[in-house]
Parts: sequence; C-alpha cells; structure tokens
Amino acid sequence: MALGLRPNIALLNDLNPHVINFYRWLKRGLALTLKMENRSDLYYAHRNKFNRLLDSGKRATSEAAQLFYYLNRTGYNGLCRFNRSGQFNVPFGRYKTINYREDFSSFKISFSRWNFTTVEFDRLPLEPNDFVYADPPYDVPFTQYSQGGFAWEDQVRAAEWLARHPGPVILSNQATRRIVGLYEGLGYSLKYFKAPRMISCTGDRTPAREVLATRNL
Repeated sequence: MALGLRPNIALLNDLNPHVINFYRWLKRGLALTLKMENRSDLYYAHRNKFNRLLDSGKRATSEAAQLFYYLNRTGYNGLCRFNRSGQFNVPFGRYKTINYREDFSSFKISFSRWNFTTVEFDRLPLEPNDFVYADPPYDVPFTQYSQGGFAWEDQVRAAEWLARHPGPVILSNQATRRIVGLYEGLGYSLKYFKAPRMISCTGDRTPAREVLATRNL
C-alpha cells in the first residue's frame, strides 16, 4: 500500500469504481476462474466482455473484478483509461511474458478491517485526528483515469479541502509548476524526489520529479 503502511483499520477511497470493486472482492476472498493468457485475441474478447458487463449494470460482480485485473495486467503500459461513455479502451500491451497472480487469499486477512469506498473525496467521513494520505492523478494532460476525469479544478479542490483538515496530511503529485505553487500557497511543507514511472501513456519510463506536500506532521 501507499507509503508502505499497513494499518489495522483503514478507509480507502477511489473514484474509479472498478478499482474499488476489485479490492472489495479481494476482501471477500476473490478466486480466479477466468482464463488469463497474454494473447491479443483473448484480450479484446475479455475487454468486450468487461464493457458488456458495465453496460448491463454488472460492474460490481466477481467476473468484472477478474476481468479488470486481467485487462490491467495485459493492457498497454498498465494504463487504466475509459472513454466518455465509460468504456474501457486501452489497447493490447506489448509484454513478452506476464505473471498472473492466481492466489489472492492473503489479502482477505489484511483487508478484513479495511473499508473501500468510491465517493467524492470531500464526502469522506474524516475524524479530526485521522491521518490522510492522498494521491490524486498526476497533473498531466491525461486525466481519463475514471469516466469523469480529474481536472485542474479538482486538484485545487482536493488541496484546499486537505489544507482544512486538522489532522496529519500527506499529499503526493507530480511537481509541475502550478502544483508546487498551489501547495506552497496553501501552507504545505514540500519535499521533492525522483520517482520511477511504472505506468505511462507514451511508454516513457524517465523518472518523474514528484512532490510530497505535508501538513500537521
């Protein structure tokens, strides 16, 4: 998990409902029954099946969780991208080999006291002393991580909302000029570092300059 933390009790939220559905099924003891191979024909067949499930209102099923895992592992550069209609549209990847995980049983124990939600961040029921780690999408042109995207206005709203939280806060992002200006203007303490790019829409793996913004630590 983020920052290497494994709390006994946690609330994890993401606007992408497919990520949350996968975690919820891990908590329930997800068992893989889906065929998983690194083949383009199978990939596009599974992608079509996944999108049909979304169209039919079955995005919260075990099958949808398995398909999402497969698509995320097999798709191009590990992208998670949806079009304006909410359809998963990442093309087939270019990996020579993929090691698909078959046993997720250990997560059932780890996640037993964790809750997973998919709501707007400012609707989360925070207590004054809660530690918050927020990792919004990078401030880059690609914003279609979820159907509604994550625009600059959302970056500002998230930073301002967290600045009002009285408890400890860590906020991470790519260190673009406007992100740095936003966080400095709200009184965050900033630290910079180079981070490897594990996912990229272009295939560029050049380390990115990131910023950790902290408050009340």
